[in-house]
Amino acid sequence: MASAPGTDTPARRPRPKRGEGQWALGYREPLNANEQSKKDDNPLNVRARIENIYSVRGFESIDPGDMRGRFRWWGLYTQRKPGIDGGKTATLEPEELDDKYFMLRVRIDGGQLNLEQLRTVADLSVEYGRDSADLTDRQNVQYHWIDIRDVPTIWNRLEAVGLSTQEACGDCPRVILGSPVAGVSEDEIIDGTPAVEAIESQFIGDKEFSNLPRKYKTAISGHPGHDVVPQINDIAFAGAVHPEHGPGFDLWVGGGLSTNPMLAQRLGAWVPLDEVPEVWKAVTSVFRDYGYRRLRTRARLKFLIADWGVEKFREVLETEYLGRTLVDLDAPEAPETPADHVGVFRQKDGKFFVGAAPTVGRISGTLLHQVADIVEAHGSDRVRTTPMQKLLVLDVEEDKVESLVAALAGIGLDARPSQWRRNTMACTGIEYCKLAIVNTKDRAKDLIGELEQRVPELDTPITVNVNGCPNSCARIQTADIGLKGMLVMDEDGNQVEGFQVHLGGALGLEAGFGRKLRAHKVIGDHLPDYIEKLSRTYLEQRADAESFARWVARADEEVLR
Repeated sequence: MASAPGTDTPARRPRPKRGEGQWALGYREPLNANEQSKKDDNPLNVRARIENIYSVRGFESIDPGDMRGRFRWWGLYTQRKPGIDGGKTATLEPEELDDKYFMLRVRIDGGQLNLEQLRTVADLSVEYGRDSADLTDRQNVQYHWIDIRDVPTIWNRLEAVGLSTQEACGDCPRVILGSPVAGVSEDEIIDGTPAVEAIESQFIGDKEFSNLPRKYKTAISGHPGHDVVPQINDIAFAGAVHPEHGPGFDLWVGGGLSTNPMLAQRLGAWVPLDEVPEVWKAVTSVFRDYGYRRLRTRARLKFLIADWGVEKFREVLETEYLGRTLVDLDAPEAPETPADHVGVFRQKDGKFFVGAAPTVGRISGTLLHQVADIVEAHGSDRVRTTPMQKLLVLDVEEDKVESLVAALAGIGLDARPSQWRRNTMACTGIEYCKLAIVNTKDRAKDLIGELEQRVPELDTPITVNVNGCPNSCARIQTADIGLKGMLVMDEDGNQVEGFQVHLGGALGLEAGFGRKLRAHKVIGDHLPDYIEKLSRTYLEQRADAESFARWVARADEEVLR
């Protein structure tokens, strides 16, 4: 072996770069247990075992590899066993955390439901889910307390009305976010519904895309208000007008939060409506073939984009997958903040849609039945779920609007909510989630009630997002006040529920992640005091029309503590 220059020490050969498990580079052998499981059996095949074995023989018959892996491709996660505190989340084995009941996620692509579908979702909640139902920030409805013996019946009844749980979870294309006001908004640039429907019908359940490196989130909206939060999706098509070609979509790639948050980046390309499915397929194929599979922590599209850059990504997309060049597009105007559609708005056909706010997405089958009755009584057949955990009613005649608003308010769905209720979001939390450390839904509900009493004068949005663990299902990094659950010590040295605070995050025109205050954590029971003080200080110090995020950016750290 040759010596290093100027020494007698043998020169070391450079280590070959370790493979990331990219299929396109020849790494076809699985490099971890998750990849091995998917190679052993395509996860979509687990449905047959659920129908023919597990639902017949019960929970104890379920193979662990299916239960903690492949079940996700059909929307199933085991829920957290009751009574296990947050301090044990990271120390217990999966089988010690597992309850014998499941969370089941119903995918609602584009958030679109008719009354027959809504009533079916409600019926199943009441009959099989102990009346549980949550509206998620992915436009899904999520059940709890599901017995494996009931799953085939639930599937059959959902599918009879055009709904499904297929690929609602797993390393696959999850529910497609779509504008909840697609086709009706007066402000809409283009209706993306045909593209949502085409992708869902052509590619969901297609084994060509059922083994991606990790989960894959899609958003399509022709509304100018970024109402599907395109900046935090793996792939997003945001409505945009090309100066020569007219209405179409601006293509974004590589967004995602969790423990390594990254905002999606524009490819600088315009896509017409009829080409969206083809371009979606091509981008998804790049991720499938070049995405990192060795480490789960780097298996999202955002890491490939970060390493390649958008120029190389677009080049590979065009040359290897599309076989043509995309049309260039300069950056279109972005909204100040994403639209949530809460309130009363005129549709382009002269009717109205009404957006109402449940409390942090927590609803029930009983409530959904009441919603269906109210909607039907007011002459509509269409409701929408939203990426903000809200519920919309479409097609309301003008003379029925106020009656509808009052009826919804009577069951706890407020179309004119306080700023606190309108802008607070929470993930599932320790009540059901095996990853969670703290309670979120109840904590957020109580927080809203306190702040409505303490700071009723709040006249501008302050988003408060409450998350039970670091994974950011409730988008803590992009909230004005993001709260990440953890265990902290109180004044007496006891370990209690608390939160790390992120301040000043935003989506839209000035998108960015909130600042973490060094060593600053808040005990859960102290949250009302802390947020009251923080919001009052903002109201006192803000300049004209200054947003909370802008104020945080210039405020002294001591003021924010």
